[in-house]
Amino acid sequence: MSGGVDSSVAAYIMKQRGCDCIGVTMKLFDNEDIGMGSDKTCCSLADTQDARNVACSMDMPFYVLNFAEDFKKQVIDRFVSAYQKGATPNPCIDCNRYMKFEKLLDRAEQLGLDCIVTGHYARIEYSDDRYLLKKAADTTKDQSYVLYSMTQRQLSRTVFPLGELCKSEVRRIAAEQGFINADKGDSQDICFVRDGDYAGFIENYTNTECQSGDFVDTHGNILGRHKGIIRYTVGQRRGIGLSFDSPMYVLSKCTDNNTVTLCQGDELYKKSFDADGFNWIAISAADAPMRTKAKIRYNQVEQWATVTPTGEDTVHVEFDQPQRAIAKGQAVVLYDGDIVVGGGVIK
Repeated sequence: MSGGVDSSVAAYIMKQRGCDCIGVTMKLFDNEDIGMGSDKTCCSLADTQDARNVACSMDMPFYVLNFAEDFKKQVIDRFVSAYQKGATPNPCIDCNRYMKFEKLLDRAEQLGLDCIVTGHYARIEYSDDRYLLKKAADTTKDQSYVLYSMTQRQLSRTVFPLGELCKSEVRRIAAEQGFINADKGDSQDICFVRDGDYAGFIENYTNTECQSGDFVDTHGNILGRHKGIIRYTVGQRRGIGLSFDSPMYVLSKCTDNNTVTLCQGDELYKKSFDADGFNWIAISAADAPMRTKAKIRYNQVEQWATVTPTGEDTVHVEFDQPQRAIAKGQAVVLYDGDIVVGGGVIK
């Protein structure tokens, strides 16, 4: 229970189904972990109190589990390392992979519980001896993209009660039950980067100032100076700080020589890339090229592609049409209709 309306209503639905439930909030970091002074009130404390309030209103036992050490290692450190290597990571995916559906599930099993329940908008179905991850009925809220790493074991022990509901229905249920968070807004930013300043967070976290370097064009010509590669993402136009006759965008970042390559808009489009750390869900594995749809960012509409396995957990993806700003470190997720075929990390 995050303290938000989604997990609160998920808990309510399970209670209505007659399940014996306990509410759990994961304590993921201390103020010092994210560069906040000990004299400041972290908003996660207020979230925990909201979760406790809702749990108590339903006579559910409520516990806070301290996973801060694991979160620092598996999510924050990975996030920082990826940015320092020129990638654009998605820490929410790592949180799902290593915390919610690994660490929390392990703890649930230790306590003798049957399953874990979250407020994610997605669906799980069992068909032909395999658990399937499917898009939510409300496609505007679908979160299947950030759940692609779930294994068969994890899917078999997880319930997503909101998969068939739309957000307006969830808020209506919360309001009818008098939940304190019925009108609470959805979280938008990364939970441990409070002001959205990724570069500032990384510098503070590592106690290291990112070094400036050269902006170059695709021919290696120097165009100017950048303020540190962690301050730029592929496809970025604003905030470059240079003036050109036509718009220029970030094409790539090279940590070896500390350069950021800029290009014109049409050069941002590419058709192919490799991905690793691939997790198959709908099938046990692929042994031949397959036609499927894929997307390379959370809000993108899936596009047709040919996906060829190249190793035990690696694939090559070839889109039918060039795609804009394919970024190293982001996830590629494959779909067959509303079924998640699998996903991995763009190399």
